[in-house]
Amino acid sequence: MNYIVKNVKWIMLVSGILTSTMFYGLFAPQAALESMFGHSFNGVLQSIVIRSWSALIGLIGIVLIFGFLNESVRKYSLAIAAFSKLVFVLLVLFYGQQFLVKVLPAITMDFIVIFVAMIYLLNPKASTKNA
Repeated sequence: MNYIVKNVKWIMLVSGILTSTMFYGLFAPQAALESMFGHSFNGVLQSIVIRSWSALIGLIGIVLIFGFLNESVRKYSLAIAAFSKLVFVLLVLFYGQQFLVKVLPAITMDFIVIFVAMIYLLNPKASTKNA
């Protein structure tokens, strides 16, 4: 557990960079949806929703990177990102089992971030000065 506390910022950086790659859905919503879920869509509304979703996911990546760079907001950044990732994981598990195999890499990374966040945020020794 001390290993996680000491290295949380590096986990945040790697997952932040990977999460930020979802910004590409702003520019290619069809490609983002197909690469993530293996499905396509038709229509303006779907394009708006996918672009918005991609932007929000990308911003979570930026939040993780900002937490890596700025010690004073590290816990807050990690908590926000972990909660966002938890919502996605739960939605896929409850409503999107048919996509589980396709999104397994994302779910796996999200589980890691959620696990690390829980260890770090619940550890009384994890002050912002230790990370």
